[in-house]
Amino acid sequence: MEWFGQAKIDFATAPKPLGLKNRDGTTTDLLQVCRDVVPPCNLNPLLFNGHLQTMWTATKSHGPPVHYKRRIFQADRAQFNGSFAVDFVTEPSEKSDDSLPPRTTYFSKEELDGMGSDDERPMLVVLHGLTGGSHEVYLRHAIAPLVDGGKWEICVINSRGCAKSKITTGLFYNARATWDTRQLVKWLRKTYPNRPLFGLGFSLGACILTNYLGEEGEDCQMKGAVICANPWNLEIGNKTLQSTWIGHEIYLRTLGTSLRTLTANNRAEIEKFSEVDYNELANVKYLYEFDKAYQCPTWGYPTVDTYYRDASSVDTLLAVRIPLLALNALDDPISVKAGVPFDEAKQNPYTVLCTTSLGGHLGWFEVGGGRWHAKPVSNFLNHMAFEIDLDSIDPKANGEVAYSNAASAGQFGPMRRKMQVDLRA
Repeated sequence: MEWFGQAKIDFATAPKPLGLKNRDGTTTDLLQVCRDVVPPCNLNPLLFNGHLQTMWTATKSHGPPVHYKRRIFQADRAQFNGSFAVDFVTEPSEKSDDSLPPRTTYFSKEELDGMGSDDERPMLVVLHGLTGGSHEVYLRHAIAPLVDGGKWEICVINSRGCAKSKITTGLFYNARATWDTRQLVKWLRKTYPNRPLFGLGFSLGACILTNYLGEEGEDCQMKGAVICANPWNLEIGNKTLQSTWIGHEIYLRTLGTSLRTLTANNRAEIEKFSEVDYNELANVKYLYEFDKAYQCPTWGYPTVDTYYRDASSVDTLLAVRIPLLALNALDDPISVKAGVPFDEAKQNPYTVLCTTSLGGHLGWFEVGGGRWHAKPVSNFLNHMAFEIDLDSIDPKANGEVAYSNAASAGQFGPMRRKMQVDLRA
């Protein structure tokens, strides 16, 4: 049946999923919610494998129009010095700014000064994929139903240097770069104290968001999240991609080219504020070459593989303590099946891993050009925000999780990292 675009859907979670309470007083659980909100996955039968689904994204379909206004944040920690841009979804406007992506302008000073509200509208924080931004088609497809519904407030964190933003120090971002997300969440909690916060991440942004959720653990300020096409185990992904011609010469080269373009757009800042060899960055061909030339010396990793192991979110999944729906296509040639954490999902009742047998990397193209992933994303977020009693979500519902028996001398901590950074100050 898969040859006709009808993908198989499977779910993985703990034997006893997280219990939830509906607003009408009835009870349910996270797995049942996910089963209810994830529709059948019927994709374009002409795009019958992961490569075709993935490569079709290069057709540059216009996608649904979403309008933004941008606010620039200055890092609140000297360790992560620099600035980052956040795009807030706004009403459609005829105004434009050629220095920004389409349908995006800056907030005026008066608008910035007037930000803040006591309303209780749900607020969604979105993280895009590698070198992407708020303008990405897959992202706009996912949030468009929420925008059209008129009940949500939404903002997109643009990774430093992305979406026509400029770095102001020598720091870009990496798969563990949770600090800008943490700062934004703190700002949103202060500026909009009554809004329940939710998260949505794509590809690298899904990895960053999962790492953030794990780092926050029981103290997480979000009420729920969805992650799409998380690469999970970066080391396995890199080695798998390098093992085939198409993986190496198409995907790793394309990703490397995107990062080379990103560095070229920020050359002056790199040469002024960084000790990284710009000429080496300018000559990278593949993703792992960029990571070796930039991530390793910037963050102190001795090898690319040590960076990949440390920044992966596969173990982090065990520390998540809010309702999380993870979507992955098993034919994804970038976020490869070998790295998908089936066993880890089965250890965490706060997580449901939903896999489709087809879909590629952030493809999920339906007949007519629609994107299937937009349906479970918007369905899950709407259900959590408007049907579930959010006060009933208990991050300590399952108590302390132990992976060893009482006689064991060891204790596993999913958030023990090799690169030590102070995230809590």
